[in-house]
Parts: sequence; C-alpha cells; structure tokens
Amino acid sequence: MLQEIKKNNTSELLEYLESRNQEISSDILMKASQIIEKVRKEGDIACKSYTKQFDGIEIEHFRVSEQEIEQAISKCDPFFCESMNKAKENIVYFHQAQKQNSYLLQKEMGIYLGQRVLPLESVGIYVPGGRAQYPSSVLMNAIPAHVAGVKRIVMVTPPSKEGSIHPNIAYAAKIAGVTEIYKIGGAQAIAALAYGTQSIPHVDKIVGPGNIFVAASKKLVFGKVDIDMIAGPSEILVIADEKGKPEYIAADLLSQAEHDPMASAILLTTSTSLLEKVNEELKKQTDVLPKKDIIEQSLQNYGKAIVCDSIEECIQISNQIAPEHLELMIEDPMKYLSLVQNAGSVFMGYYTCESIGDYFGGTNHVLPTSGTARFSSALGVDSFIKKSSYLYYTKEAIENYGKYIVSMAQQEQLEAHANAAKVRMLDEKN
Repeated sequence: MLQEIKKNNTSELLEYLESRNQEISSDILMKASQIIEKVRKEGDIACKSYTKQFDGIEIEHFRVSEQEIEQAISKCDPFFCESMNKAKENIVYFHQAQKQNSYLLQKEMGIYLGQRVLPLESVGIYVPGGRAQYPSSVLMNAIPAHVAGVKRIVMVTPPSKEGSIHPNIAYAAKIAGVTEIYKIGGAQAIAALAYGTQSIPHVDKIVGPGNIFVAASKKLVFGKVDIDMIAGPSEILVIADEKGKPEYIAADLLSQAEHDPMASAILLTTSTSLLEKVNEELKKQTDVLPKKDIIEQSLQNYGKAIVCDSIEECIQISNQIAPEHLELMIEDPMKYLSLVQNAGSVFMGYYTCESIGDYFGGTNHVLPTSGTARFSSALGVDSFIKKSSYLYYTKEAIENYGKYIVSMAQQEQLEAHANAAKVRMLDEKN
C-alpha cells in the first residue's frame, strides 16, 4: 500500500528517499582495498586464493574457452535465444543513432581546428553470479561498447560451484560482442580488470552492477580506470491521470519493488479515487508474487503517493525527485514530454511498461539513480568513447596571432609559454 504524502511535503519526501543512499562504510572500503592491493601485487595467485575463499572452488584457468562457451550455449532454451536476438536488434538500432562523427573546421586560411572521436581500447563488464542471472545486463553493457568500436570487451562473472558459467550469460555474451570471458567475481575481479594479472589483461573502463564489495572496489580503482557509476537502489515514479488503469499502475510499481527492500515506488496522480484503486490492486497482485516479502518491505518503507492538482504539477515534483524510471501514464504524453527535465528514462502512454525498457525496447536499462538524473545520463555509446582535439597553425597564422598568445602567457607569468610563440615569430622575421 502506498502512503499518501501531502504535496506541500515534497521536501520531506526527498529527504526520505535520500536516506536510502548510505555511503559505503569505511570497513568495507578497507577490506576491498586490501583485496585490491594483494591482487595488484600477486596477480593470479591472489585471485585464485580469493576465489577459493569466497566462491568455494579452485580455479586453474580463469579464461573461459570457446569449447566451454559453446557447451553452455547448447543448454539454452531456443525461445530464450530468439527473444535475446530480437532484443539485440532493438538495442543495436537505438544505440547506432548515438554514434558521433569526428570533425575538422577551417577557421580561416592557415588555421584548422578539429576533434577526433575514438573508441576506448578495452572495457571490462562485471556480471553478477549467484542464483539470479541477468543476461539482459550483458546486452545493455556490451552492445553500446561494441557499437562504439571497442576492440576488447572483457566479461568477468563469478563461477558456479561446478566452475562453469550460466548458459544464458554465455549466449548473451556471444551475441553482444564480448571478446573474452573470465570466471572470477567480487573485489578481486575488479582489481584484476583495473591492474591486470598474468592471465587477465587490464582494461580502460569497468561497467556493470555488483554487490557492495564490487561497488566499493569500483570506487577505489576509479582514476586508474574509468567506471560507469555507483548505482543506488532501483526506483520508479508513475505519473497517472484519471484514465490510468489501476492494474497497470500497480503492476509497474511492483516491477521495481520486487528488486530490493530499499527500492522506491512512487505514484503522482490527479485522481484520489485512482490512488485508492491502485492500493487495492497492489494488495491483490502482491499476494500472488513470489517475492512478496521483499515487495511488502519496499512498499512499506518507500511506497509513496501524492495527489496533485494537474499533470504539470506532477511533473514539477518528479523533476525534483529525478527518478531512474519515469512513466507518463497519461493521455497525450508527447504533449508533456518537454516539461520533463530530470529522469533516467521515460516510458510514455498507458501501454509502455517499464519492463519494455529493461529487456526489449532498445533504450538502455543502465540508468542514473538516487537523483543523479539531474546531471548524468543512461549508459550508451558516449560511455565508451573519448574525444581528442587537434590544431594546425601555419607560419603565417602564428605570425598574425602570436602577439596575443605572448600577452596572455606573460600576464600569467609563464614566460616559457610566451617564448614558445616568440621563437616562431622571430623565425618568421629572419
């Protein structure tokens, strides 16, 4: 059941939501730091030791062979494979449009400026293990990197008790463009990707979700490598008018509540009667879901609702919250889209459930959480490129403009900078 909050108490709601995002404790950071340092110094020896300690198995070779991959794939359900192939087509289609071109400008005769758009050389993707498997996350992380032109796309994932990888994960990796797979997880996997070991070459960037030790390790190695983000708990915000269907709204709120007791599910609506019907549906649908206990904790802690006077007011409050997933379950959602300033991804209309974006639609499901949609974006092709600028001045150009460069450098008391221009200007006069 959603707890109703008065619209003049939105600041209280924001504080309440922010309370979910606790800093990683110093104890966890210290333990992760110790693991990273040991892997940095000892390489494979440390990785094998930690794999035995944390995963309970001995690994001789971390890299998954092509034979192992094909054996795993042979166990996949054919319809699952078809579903993944269709999802891949949509994800590629969307991300191809994000590609940027290099450019060259001629400002005037003798002066050229340009920018090169270059893919990263290598990227590491962390894929969680355990009972839950998320092949969709493999697609969402690897495909944009592949579209960007990254040559090495390395996947790390904890081994099963039998020392194998899950068939669905193997299939997702194959169709998404992953070039190497290693059976290793936890902080030791992040350390291996950041610093490299005897058998696991280092990468330039690490992406993908993991447990608190993975998050802590990504935070610690940032600077040595780039990372995607430190993700917070899942969140969904639904804006609904009086025509919204209670069963749709409840189903969508529950789709995020089942993730985690810390997940938030918020409804902003212009209809008090709709809120009442949604609460009835939440009870009915929760009772038959397998993750009922998690859902009930999530809704009790972070299930909230606000009744507003207009859709514009709903969007104004939503912009303050900056949700990971925003649903505009309203008539003519395109009319209001321009008012949305802060949201990870927007799902429009009565029939566009958030699950479409999670799996199939093509937009990326790796999204900013915890209000960071105010200043950050979904994972995409931009996440896997770098930009390098360049300049070209002829002799005539440096002669014409060198005096300005000298003036600016001397004002900053950097005479050597000034002299670099001066020697070229003097050279012109000799």
